[in-house]
Amino acid sequence: MSRSIAGKIKLNNFADLVGGDDTAITDVPLSDLHEFKNHPFRVLDDEKMDEMVESVKTNGILNPGIVRPRMEGGGYELIAGHRRKRACELAGLETMPVVIRNYSDDEATVVMVDTNLQREIILPSEKAHAYRMKFDAMSHQGSEGGNTLEEISEDAGESAKTVQRYIALSKLTDGLLAMVDEKKLAIRAGVELSYLKDKEQEWVETIMNEEEVLVSPDQASKIRNYSQNKELTKGLVHEILSEEKSKPRKVSLKTETINQYFDDDYSSEEIEETIIRLLEEWKEKGGR
Repeated sequence: MSRSIAGKIKLNNFADLVGGDDTAITDVPLSDLHEFKNHPFRVLDDEKMDEMVESVKTNGILNPGIVRPRMEGGGYELIAGHRRKRACELAGLETMPVVIRNYSDDEATVVMVDTNLQREIILPSEKAHAYRMKFDAMSHQGSEGGNTLEEISEDAGESAKTVQRYIALSKLTDGLLAMVDEKKLAIRAGVELSYLKDKEQEWVETIMNEEEVLVSPDQASKIRNYSQNKELTKGLVHEILSEEKSKPRKVSLKTETINQYFDDDYSSEEIEETIIRLLEEWKEKGGR
C-alpha cells in the first residue's frame, strides 16, 4: 500500500482492505446498520437485487460488509455493504456479517467510494458525487489537486480528465444532473453548464422542460461564456436554446478497424476514452 490516504487503504483485494486474513468478522443486527452519510450510490430493488437475494438465501453473505462505530446514537455506519444489507432484509435475515474498522471520516469515504465503483452499472450522477467526495476526502489529507486527480484516476481506471469532468458534473442542480442520467443532456454539455450559478442552471432546466428542447455542447458553451461575462439572462438562454442546431454527425468505426489498434482486453469504454484523449491531443496541436 502506498500514497497518502488513497494508498493507505488502496483496494487490491478484500484481505488488503480490511487488514488481513485474521480480521474478525461479527454478525450485527440489520437494525444496527445505518447508511453512510450522503451515500451517493442508489440501492434499487431491481433484477440485480433479485439475483443477490437468491444468492444470499442459498449461500449467505460471502463477503462481509465494512462498518465503523457511530459517534452518536449507537450502532454502526455502513461503509461498504448497502446492497448486501438490503438483500439480507429481502431474504428475511436479521443479521449481516461485517468487519468493524475505526476509520476516520476521510478514510471511510475513500473506502466507500472505491468499493462501490467496482459495480457493473453506475449512473453519471453517482460517479459525479462519488468522485467529488473522494477528491474532497483526499484533499483534506494535504494532497495537491493535480496529484489527487491522478491518484483517483489511477484507482478508477479512468483518465484524470474524465474524473475532472465527473467532479464538475457534481455542481449541477439535481434537475440537470438527472437529465444527464436520462441521457437528455450530454456529459460534455453538462460540464459546461456546471459553471453556471444555480439560478442560471434553473433557467436552463425550465426552458428545456417548457420548450422540450435539448442543449448541445456548443449551446452550453455559449451560455457559459455569457455567464462568465455576467451578461446572461433568462431571455438570452431562451434565445440560445431556440437556435437551430447543426445537423449531428454520426461516425462509426468497424470492429475490424478497432481490432487493429486495441487488444481484446480493452473494454468499449476504455477504447472510447483512448480515442477521445488522442483527439484532444491532436486538437491541442492545432488539428494537424
